[in-house]
Amino acid sequence: MDEQGSVTDMDLRELAQAAAQVAQNAGRHALQDQVNPHDLSWVMVSPGETKFTVEVNTRLSRYIRTRLSQIEPFNGFWDERPEQCRPGERYWCAGNIDGAINFIRNMAEWTVTITLFEFDQNCHAYPILGVVHAPALGITYLAAQGRGAIRIRRNPIGGEKREKIMPSMTRTLSGSVVSYGMSYVSEESKRALSVVSAIAGKPADIKRVGPASMDLCKVADGTYDAYFEPHLHKWDVPAVAAGAIVVWEAQGRLSQWNGEMIHWRRENDVVASNGLIDDELRPYLI
Repeated sequence: MDEQGSVTDMDLRELAQAAAQVAQNAGRHALQDQVNPHDLSWVMVSPGETKFTVEVNTRLSRYIRTRLSQIEPFNGFWDERPEQCRPGERYWCAGNIDGAINFIRNMAEWTVTITLFEFDQNCHAYPILGVVHAPALGITYLAAQGRGAIRIRRNPIGGEKREKIMPSMTRTLSGSVVSYGMSYVSEESKRALSVVSAIAGKPADIKRVGPASMDLCKVADGTYDAYFEPHLHKWDVPAVAAGAIVVWEAQGRLSQWNGEMIHWRRENDVVASNGLIDDELRPYLI
């Protein structure tokens, strides 16, 4: 895409580092909000949709958008893109806190995510850069197309540790560690739980922690052998997109339950794996 004035592969890696810094700074402020007393309620906006009353989302979004625009505005933001986009156009995608219930309930598993989408010659959008930052855990995942995926861990004793990540080598569902996600909408949750019931006794453990972006990254770094979740909605795109590029660059697999690619304009049933247990897991995903 260089002939259109977009950044080179090396610049894309540097851009990922800059985006990670933005996510880390934003996450630091959000973490301070979490440790302060806050409202544990939420408001129903419309049937099947919940909007959490976390005012921190407004400040988080404003800060991230401002900083990303200062670094490189590209063609704007994903949620403001026109109906028809042209090849080579790039759009930032920054969502609200992923894992809002975890955040509200003072759990550590929530993230700040940033993605950069690019439209190819067929006007199909793909994430080419992703950052998933978990402030309370001190972990950041970042990936750029063609440059691999890394995990950055911070601790007060050893400082910062950067390491390239890759999926597990587990070859069978038996003895694996699988994670799943489920919706607060009852009918959607039943699909996830029916899969869990069907595979129970085969994996060594089945985890339910979330959020989606973190679960995807834990497949990428080998913590989980697979992760599945039905009915990820339009508002889940920022989280899934950021985690997707991390999975792909770590050489994991990510698709819809039926094997098709993720569609960034509609609902998806998502499954990610190390690429070795797909054939055994997929028959349960119905």
